[in-house]
Amino acid sequence: MASRAGVRTRGRSAAVARARGSRGGASRARVVEIQRSRLLAGALGAIEELGYPRVTVAHIASRARVSRRTFYELFDDREDCLLAALESVVEMIRDELARAGLDGLSWRERVRSGLWTILVFFEREPVLARVCVVQALRGGPRVLERREQVLMELARTVDEGRCESARGVECPAVTAEGLVGAAFAVVYGRLLRGEHEPLTGLLGELMGLIVLPYLGPAAARRDRARPLPILALGTTAPRAVSSVAVGENGSDGGGAGDLLAGIPMRLTYRTTLVLEVIAQRPGVSNRMVADLAEISDQGQVSKLLSRLQRLGLVENTGPGHVKGEPNAWTLTALGRQVAQRLGTHTRDEREAAR
Repeated sequence: MASRAGVRTRGRSAAVARARGSRGGASRARVVEIQRSRLLAGALGAIEELGYPRVTVAHIASRARVSRRTFYELFDDREDCLLAALESVVEMIRDELARAGLDGLSWRERVRSGLWTILVFFEREPVLARVCVVQALRGGPRVLERREQVLMELARTVDEGRCESARGVECPAVTAEGLVGAAFAVVYGRLLRGEHEPLTGLLGELMGLIVLPYLGPAAARRDRARPLPILALGTTAPRAVSSVAVGENGSDGGGAGDLLAGIPMRLTYRTTLVLEVIAQRPGVSNRMVADLAEISDQGQVSKLLSRLQRLGLVENTGPGHVKGEPNAWTLTALGRQVAQRLGTHTRDEREAAR
């Protein structure tokens, strides 16, 4: 797992640049990249085993099975390598967030989806989570500075909540910093204590904490009560949507999470939200889907609905195929199966459960 981190760093050392410009530069650059990957993986392993303050260059080089000389060709010192290891984890999380489909969502849904994505990543990669959240606090000045930059970046997103209501306008800018710090402190405590409860279970409580100062107690209660976006059957642990498979004609392939792999589309948080809206309100129009899913871009909603229709997940039962006439979207049989597997419920199911 940790070896994946080595290929995610932003920068490249001077050694990489020199190698590319020399005779046989392509092959030499490849060797350098491999060595760098091994050193970053070695750093992550050493941090996990020994703790950040105790890790030395010798520990890193030994785990990577490269010489100390090679280490110093690629990194200035111990902290340079440890900072690069931390940066590799940050880049992985950035990639996850970029794939989550946050653009066009309302502030509240962007924060919820982003938080969910981070918690899922931390739960799937506990070693990297501990490096990023727990061990980074024990780093040197450059590591602490980078950690502060990441927290401030998250705080800027949370601070957009001040524009969501008259109540939010009353909040000072420092509110967002406090909320991000509090959320990280909760996750830090869970990781430090090694609790077995899934981190994803924190979503509702953390969202309630974030929403409260901007939107008030009622909105916070609603966020705490909302179900998790995606639940694997038979377990509280999240399962990547791409890991499940569809049987013939959309029937369940038999496994607890085997319904979705045959669908050639990444089912992001936004897609799940749209399916949930249609499940709860059969016959819903494009505009109402956008409003209830809190997606501001009508064009994106139309494209998403069209794609879901091509995949056989939704159908238009209204006269919307005639230009200017309203659409009326409902789930197909396959769409209902997918929605149920994603943890959503139809309106009739919700009413029957009351």
